[in-house]
Amino acid sequence: MLHHWASLHRHFSLMAPKSHRIRPLAESTMQATGKKPRSIATEAAATPSSSMKDSFSKYAEYLNQFNDKRERVVKASRDITINSKKVIFQVHRISKNNKDEVLEKAEKDLSTVKDQHVARLVKELQGSDFWKLRRAYSPGIQEYVEAATLCKFCTAGTLLKLDEMNSMLLPLSDPSCEPLQINVLDYILGLADLTGELMRLAIGRISDGELEYAEKICRFVREIYRELTLVAPNMDDSSDMRTKMDVMLQSVMKIENACFSVHVRGSEYIPLIGSDDTNYTLLGVPNFES
Repeated sequence: MLHHWASLHRHFSLMAPKSHRIRPLAESTMQATGKKPRSIATEAAATPSSSMKDSFSKYAEYLNQFNDKRERVVKASRDITINSKKVIFQVHRISKNNKDEVLEKAEKDLSTVKDQHVARLVKELQGSDFWKLRRAYSPGIQEYVEAATLCKFCTAGTLLKLDEMNSMLLPLSDPSCEPLQINVLDYILGLADLTGELMRLAIGRISDGELEYAEKICRFVREIYRELTLVAPNMDDSSDMRTKMDVMLQSVMKIENACFSVHVRGSEYIPLIGSDDTNYTLLGVPNFES
């Protein structure tokens, strides 16, 4: 009996160290297997979140800079519009006696618009995707085209072409960047607006007795309208152009009617041509400006 209990005690004493060795090994194995997946899952979840946050931060910064640039471009375009209109108003001061003086002043003002305001726009847009901001600066460019082509016609009697305008803008751009060029659409839209100013100029020349000059304007405007009627239907963005074509036709008709009236009823106006009486004009309308 004593021998039996002694053998059992010896048996359990031999087994105890083994169970103590197994338990810590099992616990360490469970802890290891439990911690490792959790750490991997945490890293995998943190990486996309931080990457997405960085991406959105970059997008936000890009949009903020883009909006700031757009505001500056709109301001530059507005300055170009205002000062180009001043050039147009200067041209309309033309008369038989001050033609050279008025046109010289208009040319200087137009050069100032190019060197100051257009140059500021070019500097703002160079090195960027300026086509994305076309809607922001298009009104100013159209007004500049209108003023430049009006001065060119009054001084040389010809049309200022798109290539000539873009060549004048090249010195304003940094040679290392893509130069800002006036696109065809803005040039055509500005050319359409030119006909309205030429109509006002023709009416003024008729009232001042310059019939040949008014007829020259009439032929020039009629030619522009004829050419643009071939171009407008093929334009991709022709919504603005359709409206301008209707206004252009009205301008052509007004010039033609004015010239026709002078030719038909010329005997009523001819005695007034060269008259020293400043209270009357060629059309028989009192001149209140004097």
